[in-house]
Amino acid sequence: MGNGGHLEGAGTAAGRAPRRPEEGRASGLSGAPPSRVLAIYAHPDDPDVSCGGTIASWAASGSEVHVCLCCDGGKGSLDPAVDSSRLADRRRLEVEASGRQLGVKEHYWLGYPDGEIHDDDELRGRLVSLIRQVRPEAVLAPDPTAVFFGPSYVNHRDHRAVGWSVLDAVAPAAASPHYFPSAGPVFQVASLYLSGTLEPDTWVDITSSIDVKAAALACHTSQLGEGGEWLRNVVRQGAEEAGQVAGVRYAEAFRKVVLA
Repeated sequence: MGNGGHLEGAGTAAGRAPRRPEEGRASGLSGAPPSRVLAIYAHPDDPDVSCGGTIASWAASGSEVHVCLCCDGGKGSLDPAVDSSRLADRRRLEVEASGRQLGVKEHYWLGYPDGEIHDDDELRGRLVSLIRQVRPEAVLAPDPTAVFFGPSYVNHRDHRAVGWSVLDAVAPAAASPHYFPSAGPVFQVASLYLSGTLEPDTWVDITSSIDVKAAALACHTSQLGEGGEWLRNVVRQGAEEAGQVAGVRYAEAFRKVVLA
């Protein structure tokens, strides 16, 4: 799933033991939901895996949630007989279904083939344009500094490429008139939430939305089959580990950057 993504333990950086707050340091439980959110990820199921509970919780609290998917997901299969174009079409329908579960207002597709996206001026310019168009208070994205998750998983290069481009698009490009001046009026994102991080400092309580996250993931049948109780258990397990750190039942962990 996620074209090399990792579901088990996704709430704690792909199964890595959650980092405990330093003694005397608050857990960093996130406060009031942002008014408008833009989640930017590589593959069709990445937002649901990485921050589906947060998206659902914030949307239920009144946040306007937008999701940008940079790659089409056409290579998300190990079966050589699978037609990539048909798989990409199927995954788009899965995203539409999962988005209804999560409460997503709108999806944006950049259309890059899996494995062929690069951290370059073209991608950064497209992201800057989208950020200036949507004007989100918060941006959710993968942490590009996370490469190795334990001894058996390497973070997909698409995740890292998208993460680096998001960082540069948010700070400083989208807020500066001297970067991509034809991409619309400048806009300063207030907060950046990086998921799949090895250095979490902020947790979002998803106790009220854990079942919604599982239902959204179950829509991705091309990646997860028919789901069922095993999927709900995996989702709960990862979120429970993060929740132990945050002092709540279920949580998702992020590295938060406050920009304004």
